[in-house]
Amino acid sequence: MMNFMDLAKARFSLRSYSNRDVEPDKLAAVLEAGRIAPTAKNSQPQRIFVLQGDSVAKAVQASRCTFGAPVVLVVCYDRNEAAVLPMNSVNFGVVDASIVTTHMMLRATELGLGTCWVGLFDEKIIRDALALPENYVPVALLPLGYAAEGAAPSERHGERKPLEETVQYL
Repeated sequence: MMNFMDLAKARFSLRSYSNRDVEPDKLAAVLEAGRIAPTAKNSQPQRIFVLQGDSVAKAVQASRCTFGAPVVLVVCYDRNEAAVLPMNSVNFGVVDASIVTTHMMLRATELGLGTCWVGLFDEKIIRDALALPENYVPVALLPLGYAAEGAAPSERHGERKPLEETVQYL
């Protein structure tokens, strides 16, 4: 089992999937990682739609960035259930959905699966294809599956700014 830093370093945006099916127990483990993710006020507004088999075509219609994955998770939040900050009325749903998605990506990596956070999608197509209620807000598509032979991180994957450029001690 990887320690957290090794896991975080190993995870990359997979853009080429094999046609190997994701085992139901691994899919369930990824979804469970999302279920236990923390959310503001523990509101748990996330709504995740699992597209597999023929239903993956719904995601393909909405985005060119599904990369042949056998499973695509559509991560949404319910704006009526998300916590709203009292001082400025900001709805925390997108933050909660992002935390949930990150948990699922890391669990997938631990299980030998790959993912790619996709924000480039046509929201109207997703809404229509999934018959989403108006209060559900799609945040990300998450292609999920095994890497195709020869798949690798992008050339820039390991490039990181030094802490001095991104952190300030006050």
